Amino acid sequence: MPALRSALAQAGFENVRTYLQSGNVVVDAGLAPPQVEATVAGIIEAEFGLRIAVVTRTGRDLARIVSANPLAEHAEDPKRYQVSFLSGELSPEVVARLTALATPPERLVVHPREIYAWHPGGVARSKLWNGLAGNGLGVTATARNWTTVLALLALAEE
Repeated sequence: MPALRSALAQAGFENVRTYLQSGNVVVDAGLAPPQVEATVAGIIEAEFGLRIAVVTRTGRDLARIVSANPLAEHAEDPKRYQVSFLSGELSPEVVARLTALATPPERLVVHPREIYAWHPGGVARSKLWNGLAGNGLGVTATARNWTTVLALLALAEE
């Protein structure tokens, strides 16, 4: 993570912060999110030889995501509560398939570019988690547990 912070700072991003060794980075940028995604993906490929998709959210987006928290009354353990950040909206067919995979007491709420998923039994045997983690969403997705989402919001507010 220090090398990633350094590479991003050298590329002109300001106030570069990372969260643990998770691949989560918070930066101050004067660019639109699509430009940040392309720039960061290019830096990662050039510096580290890794071709990965980058999904961004602004600090305002993170505040909205936390404020919305549609499963607050159900999700008691933040490590079993996941938010998947999407590069675009899911098709109605994908939403229907994911909804069918949620086995009670699991819960799922799909917002246009986020999926909130409560896995009270954990993710290891969850068909819903397997559906969320797979490549069948039709968009790029990256999931973070609620603890990480809150930590990223705190970093963005610094």
